[in-house]
Amino acid sequence: MRHKQTVLIIDYGSQYTQLIARRIREQSVYSEILPHSVKTDEIIQRSPTAVVLSGGPDSVYAEGAPVLDSAIMEMGIPVLGICYGFGLLMTYDGGVVKANGQREYGFAELSVENGSKLFSGVTDKTQVWMSHGDAVDELPENWSVLARSGNGVLAAAERDGGVVLGTQFHPEVIHTTEGKQILSNFLFNVAGCKKDWTPASFVTSTVEELRDTLGDKRVLCAVSGGVDSAVMAKLIYEAIGDQLRCIFVDHGLLRKNEPDYIQERLKESLGFPIEYHNFSDDFLSKLNGVTDPEEKRSIIGEQFIRSFESAALTGGDFKFLAQGTLYPDVIESGGVWGTADVIKSHHNVGGLPEDIGFKLIEPLRELFKDEVREVGKELGLPPDVLGRHPFPGPGLGVRIIGEITEERVEILQEADHIFIEALKVHGIYDEIWQAFAVLVPVKTVGVMGDERTYANLIALRAVTSVDGMTADWYRMPENVLSEVSNKIVNSVAGVNRVVYDVSSKPPSTIEWE
Repeated sequence: MRHKQTVLIIDYGSQYTQLIARRIREQSVYSEILPHSVKTDEIIQRSPTAVVLSGGPDSVYAEGAPVLDSAIMEMGIPVLGICYGFGLLMTYDGGVVKANGQREYGFAELSVENGSKLFSGVTDKTQVWMSHGDAVDELPENWSVLARSGNGVLAAAERDGGVVLGTQFHPEVIHTTEGKQILSNFLFNVAGCKKDWTPASFVTSTVEELRDTLGDKRVLCAVSGGVDSAVMAKLIYEAIGDQLRCIFVDHGLLRKNEPDYIQERLKESLGFPIEYHNFSDDFLSKLNGVTDPEEKRSIIGEQFIRSFESAALTGGDFKFLAQGTLYPDVIESGGVWGTADVIKSHHNVGGLPEDIGFKLIEPLRELFKDEVREVGKELGLPPDVLGRHPFPGPGLGVRIIGEITEERVEILQEADHIFIEALKVHGIYDEIWQAFAVLVPVKTVGVMGDERTYANLIALRAVTSVDGMTADWYRMPENVLSEVSNKIVNSVAGVNRVVYDVSSKPPSTIEWE
């Protein structure tokens, strides 16, 4: 997508880098993450309005530590360095950063010493979040102190009249109580950004770009029943109308009654046809005996493409395949530039075969999940469609630990359906970002009707989140857990034990595989 303005975030490995991007976008300014290894030409090509240098786990003086691309400083645009990024700015201008025994982790009191655009509207003493072992020992001559921590550590400074700034603390985390104001000051008071990243502007720009790119070409669209593919299909339909052909592939790893939902409620909400194609036998046969999670994802990703190629043969010539890839999918599958650690391969990013017969169209690739929902509202999709919990592309294939069989799929479908329906009945479904059941084919001993049983374990998972990049486990009411557990054990054959997952992300991922 074309952007009138972009704030680039150079990632040096901080656990908070995605939060920086989120906080900037929350202020209706487009932000994009690039790895510290990005080439200078790529930075210049984007013509950024401003640059933010993230934190990171390294020491700036350590051998092999990431360095600052001098081109960033030579562009004459506002720069904000955070933690490690602040240290890079210091060393670039000849300052000294070292481990001086003043390590700070957690809450700290910030004392603002000098007036600056960065601290406009911020109280003189405010709470911030620190996470550093190194600190600025000698400030370069062309820099001015703005604030110090309660321990006397230099916590913020500026040069060039406040065009280049640095903070030792992290303004992007919620623990920094006035962090939103500080970032807002950088964006609008220092960098002169405009609030032009809105759902309406995204729809207008994307529809225009899709029309220019596609012309009179026809597009094959993968509709899964989830929020992402529904919004994507509606967006593309706004651009090219009947040139779009939507296909729903049943891979046999869906939620209970999902085909009925697709062909009835979703079709009605979108306002255009969705073809149903059942390839479940093909998927299940390919997955026979496979237990490795990444291999399962790869098989499912490739079979998706083969299924769409088969479906496309019946409806004319298609050059483009549309997918609902999101920004977190890209990040978790290896990053925008393929330099981040792969947390897991998403089937619509890392699980695709190399020899696909289509050119991919991914109009939501730059969006976080909550942004997708806002775009869906702008397009007029109803709340019950936009409020559905996320469902992975590989479906129940990554919620069945180990081998996938038809029997295990049926067990999980029933258990999951009981869980989700209970959340809706008790009015807490919308409080939860994502909830689902996992089949753990580890046999456990139980007793039913005075008889010994040896059956499967079901794990229940429910989390709260904003965009899926981080998540906390949902504090499920005890009566709901009791009701769901009893119903699953009593009505789902092959299950005799239910547990509840109380892990957050990080360190765990939301899905189990």
